[in-house]
Amino acid sequence: MQKLAEIINMTANPINDPTFIAQSKSTLEAFGALVLSDFLLPQALDSIKCEGINHKHLAYYTANKHNVYLTKIDPEFAVDHPRNRLITSSKGCITDEDIPSNSALRALYNATDFQDFLCAVLGEKRLYPYADSLSSINLHYASQGQELGWHFDNSSFAITLLVQKPLAGGVFEYIEEMRDADKGEMNYSGVEKLLNHQITPKTLGIEAGDLVLFRGRNAIHRVTPTQGDITRMLVVLAYNAQPDISLSETARMTFYGRI
Repeated sequence: MQKLAEIINMTANPINDPTFIAQSKSTLEAFGALVLSDFLLPQALDSIKCEGINHKHLAYYTANKHNVYLTKIDPEFAVDHPRNRLITSSKGCITDEDIPSNSALRALYNATDFQDFLCAVLGEKRLYPYADSLSSINLHYASQGQELGWHFDNSSFAITLLVQKPLAGGVFEYIEEMRDADKGEMNYSGVEKLLNHQITPKTLGIEAGDLVLFRGRNAIHRVTPTQGDITRMLVVLAYNAQPDISLSETARMTFYGRI
């Protein structure tokens, strides 16, 4: 198993340093997004990229229609109401089962120091892997024309690593505090303006090797379609705040094609 010092650029990202932790936490709290540049050392990034290329043939590809709230259509609203307007998301994905046992991704995901850093920045007591065998580490592929449509996350945080940047497109766009899920305030008027291109979203500048922490429960976000013949590759490191949680069988069938 690789050591973190062989994976993380500790000079740029000293994850055990209290000042660095405090700065990271402050940035995430202020903006709802934190980009840690050059998080991966070049050799670790190269090995993960090679794994992604070599295992791309194992990916399960989907093209789904969904609303931005990731909920079922509500017949009380019109079909073209922002509550029901359908968005397209299309991508390929390999699951945790497909990540090699000696991968830098697995060493990073399981490392106590990395999890302690995430807990400190996210304000969580402890992080746990998914209980199912598919959901903890996922590598997503977005080839020409594939995209992640506008949506809000169900979870309170997301942790991602960009492995390969496309020639063009593949831009992460978002608007923070677009709704208040806890209070049930869905902000249909704001969502409608965004979908009608009447609001300009913010963008995150993300390069290959960057780690991103994002709070997407109340921030609407998307990734624009990939342009060109270089596939965008992104790793999702998925944790839970409670043990023994599995992604639902319905979700696993939708995202992975198996349970």
